[in-house]
Amino acid sequence: MIVAIDGPAGTGKSSTSKAVAAQLGLSYLDTGAQYRAITWWMVSNGIDIDDPSAIAAAAGKPEIVSGTDPEGPAITVDGVDVAAPIRTPEVSSKVSAVSAVPEVRARITELQRSIAASAEQGIVVEGRDIGTTVLPDADLKIFLTASPEARAARRSGELKGSDVHSTREALIKRDAADSSRKTSPLAKADDAVEVDTTELTLAQVIECVVTLVEEKRAGK
Repeated sequence: MIVAIDGPAGTGKSSTSKAVAAQLGLSYLDTGAQYRAITWWMVSNGIDIDDPSAIAAAAGKPEIVSGTDPEGPAITVDGVDVAAPIRTPEVSSKVSAVSAVPEVRARITELQRSIAASAEQGIVVEGRDIGTTVLPDADLKIFLTASPEARAARRSGELKGSDVHSTREALIKRDAADSSRKTSPLAKADDAVEVDTTELTLAQVIECVVTLVEEKRAGK
């Protein structure tokens, strides 16, 4: 059972995906963390983020290993635990530029497909292009949405002390970058189930997705 959960930042993808995977005994993969990890490596190694050819040339160098335990999804780069450093504002501000480079997407997509293929119990994979590009044959595709205001409020709640207005502007900018890139843009797959989380609590979103997965498993 492969479940693809896509959507823009702040819709509750990570929290929902982890909880659903844990509840249903599935593996879990945060694909955004992989793009953050390669971005962190580029920044740490002095690669010019404004030079796509430099990024492309270095895309194959770092060794990225993703843990798939929903209770504690680990991620390492060249053996270094980067779960915390990949969440810094510096990495957040550069991940769209790095993610847009085709060589980076090809490298990470290959990694994601191999992880999904080796998940014996099934897996929940969350990201922005999972249902459209990475795993187009996923058993169930879900696209989470929410209003920019709701997403900004959630994201600024996660990032203690951040301003809701500036968070909203940053999210809209990120959406535009992700939706307009040439390679694997953020998009809803034609056969995805859209779930608007604006008015829902996290528990309600999790319940909704679990129900969708269970119905799919039952062949409905």
